[in-house]
Amino acid sequence: MSIRPLYDRVVVRPLEAETTTKGGIVLPGKAADKPSEGEVLAIGSGNLLANGELRPLAVKIGDRVLFGKYAGAELTIDGEALLVMKESDILAVLDGEAARKTAQEKAA
Repeated sequence: MSIRPLYDRVVVRPLEAETTTKGGIVLPGKAADKPSEGEVLAIGSGNLLANGELRPLAVKIGDRVLFGKYAGAELTIDGEALLVMKESDILAVLDGEAARKTAQEKAA
């Protein structure tokens, strides 16, 4: 199944929450923080302006983004947990080096 968000909405796959602290303490499922980083899977056509024009979104498919802890609406498609949120709920886009760095930190 595919999903196509409307206007300025974005579909994000949240990345797994940290289950181990930097000190090596393993956190149980409920104690782990809700993820605040994810990958953009789909984007809408753009933000509808007052004059009727569409402003393209600043994010694109494949971007790694940071968002607020309680941003977006949770849904499950084909057994995968996804978030649908407005573009304005996205706080930042992780560019090349920053995205690689966070991925390496999570792997270590």
